[in-house]
Amino acid sequence: SREKQVTEKEFVLSAWNDEGYMMDIDQYCEHYQLPRADVKEYKLVSHTGTPYYNIRFKEVAESEVMSFDLEAIVKKHIKPVEVDSVYVPIIKEENDFDTLTYTDVHIGMDTNPDNKAMYSVEWNRETTLASCDRMIKDTIDNQKSNTLVIDELGDFLDGYNQQTTRGGHALPQNMSNEEAFDTALEFKMRLIDGLAPYYSNIMVNNICNDNHAGSFGYFVNKAFKDICDVKYPEIEVNNYNKFINHYYMDNTCFVITHGKDDTSLKFGFKPHLDPKGIEKIDQYLKQNDVYKHANKIVFKKGDSHQALFDMCSTDDFFYFNYPALSPSSMWVQNNFKKGRRGFVLESFKDSDIHELKPIFI
Repeated sequence: SREKQVTEKEFVLSAWNDEGYMMDIDQYCEHYQLPRADVKEYKLVSHTGTPYYNIRFKEVAESEVMSFDLEAIVKKHIKPVEVDSVYVPIIKEENDFDTLTYTDVHIGMDTNPDNKAMYSVEWNRETTLASCDRMIKDTIDNQKSNTLVIDELGDFLDGYNQQTTRGGHALPQNMSNEEAFDTALEFKMRLIDGLAPYYSNIMVNNICNDNHAGSFGYFVNKAFKDICDVKYPEIEVNNYNKFINHYYMDNTCFVITHGKDDTSLKFGFKPHLDPKGIEKIDQYLKQNDVYKHANKIVFKKGDSHQALFDMCSTDDFFYFNYPALSPSSMWVQNNFKKGRRGFVLESFKDSDIHELKPIFI
């Protein structure tokens, strides 16, 4: 019946105003009292009987993080740069470039909720920054080049509002959102401040598409990049929002990912390379013409919290899993084992020499 059709018709907010003119997005939000600042994307749908705006709002974490007093936090980490403090190389270069790779820091994670963990390991601001200091010391002690690449492979923070990026998975945490943000930014600045005087060239790559930190991690890395642009304009900082990314150093291509993304992948890349993983990586390399431009290809991932370096499963690329810097969560301890945590130092020359040194803490 006509009455039933009217009842079942989809309800939309008309883009016509009271005078019969089409409203723009600002007028539309004001008219219907919608939060314009939280609108991430919008599209005018005009092919229907009643035109309306199809609006996508920001995630809760994204909109709430924007309310942080970022200016005050950023100013705290910016100090005047001395003009005469110019870097002078302190070593004779043995190799073309060094790399420091760390992942899965999980800042804010409570490793011993309710004092029930099998292997109680303290993970708070002090122990997190102590791990940062250890990375600085070992990187300098093993320096073989004046060029350094720092790769951070995701899950830098444990979550937002005690949730993963996909929600529905409660996480035991020992920091508020603000404390986690501040500690994470302090970690990043502490690392770059400690290493900058020892290298003439530094490039920092941060994975911002993962299953724990998500948008929260991006905002930390965005603040870090903004500070570095002022304090260290010669340092290159790249924040990657795609699931898989790549960059070149000489004739070597590094393909970097967390291993899981922020929304769709339930299992992601496995710690042991399988045919499905080979096919997915191979398609990416072909799509981006990597085979044509690289003599060596190194695929780098985190997520698995394991140090596994596969140079044999395929002749086309190395498949490297990097250890987590953080201790194992109680869930991992109970379901698997205590595990080992750390980071990895590497050094490259002429696409032939590849020195690899895992450091376990």
